[in-house]
Amino acid sequence: MPAPKIFHQRLSGKIAIVTGAGSLGQGFGTGKAIACLFAAEGASVCLVDQQYERAAQTLALITEAGGRAFVSTGDVTDGAVCARIVEETVQRYGGLDILINNVGISGAPGRLQDVDEASWDRVIDVNLKSAFLMSRSAVPKIVARGGGAIVNIGSVAGIRSHGSAAYGSSKAAMVGFTRELAVMYGRDHVRANAIAPGHIFTPMVESMLDDKARERRRKIAPLPLEGDAWDVAAAALFLASDESRFITGTCLPVDGGVTQVAALAAYDLVQQ
Repeated sequence: MPAPKIFHQRLSGKIAIVTGAGSLGQGFGTGKAIACLFAAEGASVCLVDQQYERAAQTLALITEAGGRAFVSTGDVTDGAVCARIVEETVQRYGGLDILINNVGISGAPGRLQDVDEASWDRVIDVNLKSAFLMSRSAVPKIVARGGGAIVNIGSVAGIRSHGSAAYGSSKAAMVGFTRELAVMYGRDHVRANAIAPGHIFTPMVESMLDDKARERRRKIAPLPLEGDAWDVAAAALFLASDESRFITGTCLPVDGGVTQVAALAAYDLVQQ
């Protein structure tokens, strides 16, 4: 979808942390799009990334548009780093309302014999453990503000087999973790929801897929489109805003309907 041009201050006065807020090159990954959209909708945003240069590009876009943001770098698989990021946000802006757990890496495809233990651990740490550590530090601050929202960025690989044991398992666990958060902290007015993007074109995906693979992905979904980071950002905005005040514990696919198609129907779509 085109980058949004009209904004309605749906997050006015809110304070948010977005992990993985940088992006490869000049394009828009999901974290970069989410951070820019949140700032345009009135939120003050902490931009988290391991590489300052990537997050700095996001910061420049936000400040040029008149938004409020700052960069906090670090490895969010480290609990002490997560605690520091949350404290920096609270000290700078006075609290915390929204956490977006967006960092993720892909796992090597193939059979289990092709996956070494260190690679497995790395995928689980980045994709799942980081969400646990960030949430553990963020939840008390969100509760102190009277409640808020956590949005975990998963994948359709957590709903359907993906061909990568570590990646699929980490994203499936993210959905389960989201449900636990929703039930555990619901009475504290903290909502937790997940988004499962699928067949989204981002700078990271661009480095892995050729035109033929992109066309195959487009054909297999009911909607004859290719999603992008702004589609995910729009869903995150809704789930983070007060408009979704009665929604928690859900997993929202943003995938053009691909997870709703049975195998034979998908095969027929590809032939069209």
